[in-house]
Amino acid sequence: MAPGQKLIGLDVGEKTIGVAVSDGLLTSATPRETLRRGRFTEDAAHLRALVGAENAAAFVIGHPLNMDGSDSPRAQAARAFGRNLTVATGLPVVLWDERLSTAAVERTMLDADLSRRRRAEVVDKLAASWILQGLLDHLRNLKDRD
Repeated sequence: MAPGQKLIGLDVGEKTIGVAVSDGLLTSATPRETLRRGRFTEDAAHLRALVGAENAAAFVIGHPLNMDGSDSPRAQAARAFGRNLTVATGLPVVLWDERLSTAAVERTMLDADLSRRRRAEVVDKLAASWILQGLLDHLRNLKDRD
């Protein structure tokens, strides 16, 4: 990655895609938006435009494994989405374990006393941010070891 480039985090669901973007220093993730899923070509075009606007170098997609680490149908769907996104955008995709991300985000929103309606509006982009932040923290820990 070139200095200042960002990562885009995605929480890919059946109906929506939560989107988050890192800062240029790769230290923090910010929830950006929740896309209502449509045709893949439309979703990919929207994400391509975001790549250009944010100077992004790669995508980080939540990989929803089962709690025991085994594969799930949703994990297979996430991998397929990632493969197609790489073809559509030319950017690499990193799959990041997202187990418990939605539960953690839900707990945080409940602690913040958000209404059920407000939680439904923001859960996907917050989950994308949680996923992306997990990878950013991992990268920082690897750098600190060197």
